[in-house]
Order: sequence, then C-alpha cells, then structure tokens
Amino acid sequence: MYKLIILIPPNVDETALDESWPEFLHHAEQMPGLVRESVAHVQEIIYGREMFTRAYEFLFPSKETLYRALTSPHGERAGQLIHEMTQGRATILTAEHKEDELENIRPSKPSEV
Repeated sequence: MYKLIILIPPNVDETALDESWPEFLHHAEQMPGLVRESVAHVQEIIYGREMFTRAYEFLFPSKETLYRALTSPHGERAGQLIHEMTQGRATILTAEHKEDELENIRPSKPSEV
C-alpha cells in the first residue's frame, strides 16, 4: 500500500482551510483507486522541530495507482486547492504503508524470567 500524506503547518489560516476543505475533499475522494482516508488533528509535538496542526492521509493499493490518482483531473484539482488553501505551506509526501497485527509481531508466548 502507498499513501499520500499532507501535513498542515500552524501558519495556515485554519478558518480558510475549514471553509475550503469540502471542495478539496470532494475532489480528493474522487481520485481513482483511493482505498481509505484519515485525518489527525495534532495535539502536541513530542519531539522534533517541525510543527504541524493536521495530518491527512490518503491510502492507495500501489505506488502506480497513487501517481495515476495524482495526475487525474480530480487529483490535479485537489492539488491546486491544497496549494491555494495553505498558501503553498503544506508539506506533501508519499510513503510506502505497511502494517501488521500485534499477534504477528509479538512472540506467541512470553519467555520466563
């Protein structure tokens, strides 16, 4: 799986972002191949210099699907909108997404101490 991640810094006008968000989301949700989306409102930065107030993730089944989605008419319009909404301040990146259930990660039986 691959994801598109959009990180919103604190110097973005939150009211303008919220007002424009429905139009952005309409286009983002129409990108072909989109499997899942999520939003996180950052509560605090535990470590690091970069500050972000929100993190949006859009999940796709493959890297190729993600890039096809970005170059689709809806993907291009969503990109224009996020740039306008954030005055070009958003950080946008792609990442390979892997996850596993804890029962597959942890040993089946704890060792005796």
